[in-house]
Amino acid sequence: MASKLLRRFRPTTVRRQRGPGPPEEPPEIAELADDTEGLSLRLSGTLSLSEDSLGSEESDGAGTKINGFCRLREGRCIEELNTHPLLTQQLREMWSTTQDQSLPIRLTFEVTEANVVRDTHTKYVMYTIYLLHSGQYDPSPAFISCRYSDLERLKKSLRSRYPDEMSSVSFPHKRLHKNFTAETIAKRSRAFEQFLCYVSSVPTLRQSPEFLGFFYLRDMQKAQHHTCTGLYQLALPLWMNCWRLQEKLCPVGTATHRLLVLAGLVVCHQEMDALADAQAFSERAIALFRDVQEQNVPFLIAFLQAHVQLSWRVGVDKRSSEATLRRLQEAGHATHNAPTLKEMLIKETNRMTT
Repeated sequence: MASKLLRRFRPTTVRRQRGPGPPEEPPEIAELADDTEGLSLRLSGTLSLSEDSLGSEESDGAGTKINGFCRLREGRCIEELNTHPLLTQQLREMWSTTQDQSLPIRLTFEVTEANVVRDTHTKYVMYTIYLLHSGQYDPSPAFISCRYSDLERLKKSLRSRYPDEMSSVSFPHKRLHKNFTAETIAKRSRAFEQFLCYVSSVPTLRQSPEFLGFFYLRDMQKAQHHTCTGLYQLALPLWMNCWRLQEKLCPVGTATHRLLVLAGLVVCHQEMDALADAQAFSERAIALFRDVQEQNVPFLIAFLQAHVQLSWRVGVDKRSSEATLRRLQEAGHATHNAPTLKEMLIKETNRMTT
């Protein structure tokens, strides 16, 4: 269950290098067929339109007007749909009356924004999907932006590798007409929410490289590029969102992707003189190594050296990390002239993307 909240739907026009004459706008191929009756009637999602909410703001070319969406911004509903109560308020009331009960915690996916994007050769809808924990207050939701085609590729890759788990999964079909009506976008959004909720509920699918990579791999690549070129202010928000996504999708373990994100957070905070934050993230990385058996020793050495230096600069006890470095040296690991955390970040992320 999730709140019926959505940003006011406004087509966003992006025009690049227009030639003479009006550009051709071929229809978006990723269209929802009217076959959503097979989807569960218990929708996970957020996007909802009523008859009264369709005003007279924009048209999709077929005379359908789009208006009246509700947007969640900083915890407040800017415009409420008159005919529907807010599910978020109902959930809060329910949770407040069941504080003594143990409620299961799971992921909820909410489409909170949908924009029509136009460029020279195409027109499509870009969806913003938030991930948050249901059953509890989530102070740090994470989000992704994607198109129908992105989700369709995810579905195909999962179905190819996990045919049994994906055999009964419904997904909206394609069409070549009525692509940008409010009804189509609403149905598609609910179907996307259901699809992602189902996949995240199956451990094999949720832990798959295809599913995890879909959510944060592209942002990791962008953040790594910005970090390597010294654009730390652009890289930091990407690293932070990747970290929040990973905390929700894969909250345990020292997988290389998690170490890369923590390395990016340490490097960017350090370069921006946010030393206390850099020290805190280096400490979180070292804690990951303590929580599991396997260890990526080169990364561990880089994090320990960064932690020693940052702890000294912010006046925090660093003796535990120094002792761990001595033990690693006594065990035969080269701790002197070892790669720095930034060098490890560049090396490992380049390996990941090749």
